[in-house]
Amino acid sequence: MTAGGGPTSVKGGPYPVAIIGAGPVGLAASAHLVARGERPIVFESGSSIAAHVAAWGHVQIFSPWRYNVDAVAAKLLRAGGWVEPDPDVLPTGAELIAHYLSPLAALPEIAPHLRLNARVTRITRAGYDKMKTAGRDAAPFALRVRGADGSESTVLARAVIDASGTWSAPNPLGADGTPAVGETEARDLIAYGIPAPLGADRARYANRRVLVVGSGHSAFNILLELISLAEHAKATAITWAIRRADVGQMYGGGFADALPARGQLGARLEAAVASRRVRFVTHFKIASVRRAPDGVSVLDGEGVTLGPFDEIVAATGFRPDLTLTQELRLDLDPAVESPRALAPLIDPNVHSCGTVPPHGIDELSHPESGFYVVGMKSYGRAPTFLMLTGYEQVRSIVAALVGDLEAARRVELTLPETGVCASTAGNQCATDPGGATSCCGSEPVVVTASLSAPRRR
Repeated sequence: MTAGGGPTSVKGGPYPVAIIGAGPVGLAASAHLVARGERPIVFESGSSIAAHVAAWGHVQIFSPWRYNVDAVAAKLLRAGGWVEPDPDVLPTGAELIAHYLSPLAALPEIAPHLRLNARVTRITRAGYDKMKTAGRDAAPFALRVRGADGSESTVLARAVIDASGTWSAPNPLGADGTPAVGETEARDLIAYGIPAPLGADRARYANRRVLVVGSGHSAFNILLELISLAEHAKATAITWAIRRADVGQMYGGGFADALPARGQLGARLEAAVASRRVRFVTHFKIASVRRAPDGVSVLDGEGVTLGPFDEIVAATGFRPDLTLTQELRLDLDPAVESPRALAPLIDPNVHSCGTVPPHGIDELSHPESGFYVVGMKSYGRAPTFLMLTGYEQVRSIVAALVGDLEAARRVELTLPETGVCASTAGNQCATDPGGATSCCGSEPVVVTASLSAPRRR
């Protein structure tokens, strides 16, 4: 192998290529590897494939089927008799699993390589801690794997593709990036991610006082479901708090958005806020969470209190879990926590909220040769991601791993135009699970409610 993180041919080596995560990008990586004659091993922490996608299975993806299927995976599926879904239909997460990911995982080319209930807890170089250099690149990777029964084993691999995503590492409520004071003690009253108020979580939220924190499309989905729930469970009281002082282009492009479902989502929520069906509070940065007999409240650092509430939903985004790789030599951007070369393309503090350029082996390499992070996790703390981008990532990486450097550095993806304009630096983009994002749109009407607590009815 080569030092400095450059592409390395691994074809014919004694160990498999390890893939962490059997979601859309992880399964695409396995498809590309088997199509190249390679032997992958795919670790999935859940009891079934795409466990993270299943957690938001009730959510509709903004992008239609044509943007959610990997080309090589589709070729394998068609050879097995698969009928591709209507390319213009927008699937839910559950439909993505049922009509694409499950059939892909069941293919005889893929299924033997899957390991379910297998959580990777550490990735190292076999026999080498982070400080040891001599002979390091010749050593295989050692993955510590925990089974469903808690037993541990070590699996050796000649390369590692980490497609584990960020869903299992949600951001906390605390505005400074750490859990707010008292947040941990109130965890049973806080849901992270995208609960289903109209489905499995209806009893939890019906006729309850609910606070939603976050300004992205995950928050939009939750708020709109809560609004629909309140039409039937009349005592449901909804408060929405965001950290930013003004709304800016948060609602998106409306009818001008190139992804209509995304534009409609923002437009519907904007109308609901304007009609005061949601109590909206801006510029609220949570410093502490206080639990009391009458409910749970949140406080900022200046003595302002919201609450009490019965339930809180933290739709505050996600971050990569870096504990897996503490003994590997990675070159991460200090802010974005993505590969350093990729960060300038995706940093929401500086980039425009249009399409991120396709990228591959050169942007995703690390000093630890043969190790790559792909998919949503490759974006670190940046919120924008499109599944097609992940598919291009693994196509490039797999080509490099088998020694086809020309293909690895060739761009084979033309991304769809997903924005409606360019935003100014400082505007935060938001994301849906698996969809593309944009900060662009017309200036929305801001309705900021008073800070008095909603009353239980």
